[in-house]
Amino acid sequence: MLDIGTKAPDFTLPDINKNLVSLNEFRGKKVVLWFFPKANTPG
Repeated sequence: MLDIGTKAPDFTLPDINKNLVSLNEFRGKKVVLWFFPKANTPG
């Protein structure tokens, strides 16, 4: 868990089209990270 105001570490994940996207690509922009359980699984 990060404290409020702590910068998130850089990471790379695939998007919906399986293209890799890095948090670093959005440096200097506001970003909302939204994590959710995989569809059709108990949350």
